[in-house]
Amino acid sequence: MIDPYELLGVSQDADGQAIKNAYRKRAKTAHPDAGGDVDAFAKLTASYELLSDPLRRKVYDDTGFDPELADSKDLQGLVILETLVNDIILDEREPGSFDPVAAMRRKLTDKIVNARFHILEMERHRARIRNHMDRIGKKPEADVLGRMLKSRCETINEAIAKAETEISNIEKAYGMLDGYSYEVDVVEVKSAAE
Repeated sequence: MIDPYELLGVSQDADGQAIKNAYRKRAKTAHPDAGGDVDAFAKLTASYELLSDPLRRKVYDDTGFDPELADSKDLQGLVILETLVNDIILDEREPGSFDPVAAMRRKLTDKIVNARFHILEMERHRARIRNHMDRIGKKPEADVLGRMLKSRCETINEAIAKAETEISNIEKAYGMLDGYSYEVDVVEVKSAAE
């Protein structure tokens, strides 16, 4: 996630004029016509637009998030975390009686393990298909079976790539939990002898 304040070189309490001045100053050297990088200039402009819009700026200040400044992995990570936050909200246990942050980490770890297991299964199927392909004698005119089996391998390759992307997104969500802890109430357990 890009920090628009840092990119423009202004403090969080900067007023509209200070933001405008900072943008103009940086735009002189960042603009592609002045030899600047197109992507860097686009980020600078997006930061300026965010901080110039009072509503978007308030949302960013409150959440640290703006969809236009986030990369796709950040967005996917946030979507994953959103579902886990809903789980916390719907959990009927008393706050302090369990650690929801640890529960989110466990769920994310389980998702990664399941996705990796799924990849291993798909790789096993793909290897079996390739083995069949190597053993089937090809028909001289049209290799219908060979094309079908090759198509299945390509489909499996696409599914593996999709699962690897999912793992990357889950890892991003997991990383977003770094630095969080949760205070659980200590409950004294009385022994049976008492």
